[in-house]
Amino acid sequence: MAPTQVLLAGAKKAIPIVLGYLPLGFAYGALASVAGISLPLIVVMSLLVFAGSAQFISVSMLAVGAGAASIVATVFLINLRHLLMSASLAARLTKFPTKLLPLLAFWLTDENYAVACGELREGEKNHLYMLGLFGTAYAGWVVGSALGGMFGGFFSSVNAAITLEYALYAMFIFLLVIQITERKLFFAACVSGALSLFFYLSIPGSWYIMLATICTATLGVLAEKWSSS
Repeated sequence: MAPTQVLLAGAKKAIPIVLGYLPLGFAYGALASVAGISLPLIVVMSLLVFAGSAQFISVSMLAVGAGAASIVATVFLINLRHLLMSASLAARLTKFPTKLLPLLAFWLTDENYAVACGELREGEKNHLYMLGLFGTAYAGWVVGSALGGMFGGFFSSVNAAITLEYALYAMFIFLLVIQITERKLFFAACVSGALSLFFYLSIPGSWYIMLATICTATLGVLAEKWSSS
């Protein structure tokens, strides 16, 4: 397959992500516009940060006058889960050109990770395929952010823009459903969700996702070892 065809194949797989990122990015851009952030800064944040939840929280904190240190610390804690996702994918990308790994790491999001894992389970994919997949999702987020920043003035209040955030939950549910192809994956999803809810209700802060992920991954490894012994 020609390089261009490989890129396009990866880009095609990103279409479900883009369909989620456009309204979600629009919601971020609208919220930022309502908060008084200029259009160039709205787009620059998406270009340089590319983290939906982190950008939403950053905009909210900027709107109430939070300091830079508190915003950076909050975003760091929220994005700690990327360490786990990166570690999970790293073993499958050993044949990729080293110079491209920083770019793929920057483009890594929850949604890209979910789709990439599914594609890699089906068979080996080269770096061009992943560039098409991750790059298209990135472009969708930036375009959605720009549109939200441009037309955010039509929203009379922040609450009106916040309703668009529900696109995030719909996208995650869709990505979860298409990944559950085996009974053990369904079980892992249920355990992870239950643990996440338990930690959210019992432990303050934003650690519940990390803890649920680590516990579920550990249980999965132990179950695989037990079933193979």
